[in-house]
Amino acid sequence: MAPLTAWYREAARDLPWRRGEFQDEFGAWGTLVSEFMLQQTPVARVIPHLEAWLSRWPTPRALAEATPAEVVQQWANLGYPRRALWLHRAAIEITDRHGGVVPRDVEPLLLLSGIGDYTARAVAVFAYGDRHPVVDTNTRRVLARAVLGQAQPGSPSRRDLDLMDSLLPTDDAESAVFNAAAMELGATVCTSRSPRCEICPLIDDCAWVAAGRPDTGDTRRRQAAFEGSDRQARGAVLRVLRAAAPDPVLLQGVLPDWPDPLQRDRAIDSLIADGLAEADGETLSLPR
Repeated sequence: MAPLTAWYREAARDLPWRRGEFQDEFGAWGTLVSEFMLQQTPVARVIPHLEAWLSRWPTPRALAEATPAEVVQQWANLGYPRRALWLHRAAIEITDRHGGVVPRDVEPLLLLSGIGDYTARAVAVFAYGDRHPVVDTNTRRVLARAVLGQAQPGSPSRRDLDLMDSLLPTDDAESAVFNAAAMELGATVCTSRSPRCEICPLIDDCAWVAAGRPDTGDTRRRQAAFEGSDRQARGAVLRVLRAAAPDPVLLQGVLPDWPDPLQRDRAIDSLIADGLAEADGETLSLPR
C-alpha cells in the first residue's frame, strides 16, 4: 500500500483542520471538536459550524463556562444534538481533570464524555502525532476491498484495528499520514456505491479488483429513513426551541400541526430525557 501516502500528498482535499495555521491556533482542541462534529455528518456541513464554534469557544475552558442552552443553540442543524452536550461535558472534564489541556494518551481520552475508541485515537494521532491505528467507516471499506477482497466491510471489530496496525509505517509521522490517507481514499475514491477504481492508487494491489470486483454481500445495518422518523420530529421541536430562545414555548404551541401528535409527544419526551430540553409546567425550553 506504499502508493497511498504519495497519492494523499497530491490529492488530499483542502480541509481547515489540515492547514498548518489552523492546527497551530487550535491544536488538539480543534481536532477534538472536529471529530465530534464529523460523526455521521458530511464534511461540507461541518466546516462552517466548526470555524464558528472555535471562534466562540477556542479552548475547553471557554466551552466549559457556557450554558447547555448556548451549546445546543450553537450546534444548530448539525444533527445528533446529544453530541453537543457530550462535547460540553468533555470540555468540563478536560478543564477539571487536565487543567484545560486535551490529554494526549488514548486511555484518559476514553474517559471523557462522548469519546469512543475512534475519536480517542484520532486525537492522539492527528493532534499529537502518536502512532496508533485509526479506523473509521471509510478506512474499513478500503481495508475490506484492498486487503480482504470484500465489496463491503463487515461489522466493526478489533480485527479492523489489528489489520490497520499491521499496515502502518513504523515512523510516527508517516503512520499519521497513512491513517489520514486511508480515510481520504475511502471518502473520495473507494466510495461505498460508486468506487472509482480507475483512478485508485491501490488498483494494482487491490484484492477486490484482482478478484473481478465480486459482490460479496453487505451485512451493514441500514439506518432508518429520516423522512417521517422520530429523528425528524426531534429536530423540528429543537428548531422551535432555538427560534424562541432564551424564552420558553408553551407546550401546546410546539408543532401544533405536526401530522402525528403522538410522535411529536415522543420527540418532546425524548429530548427532555436526553437533557436537550426542559419542561417547566406548561412550557418547554432549551436546557438551562
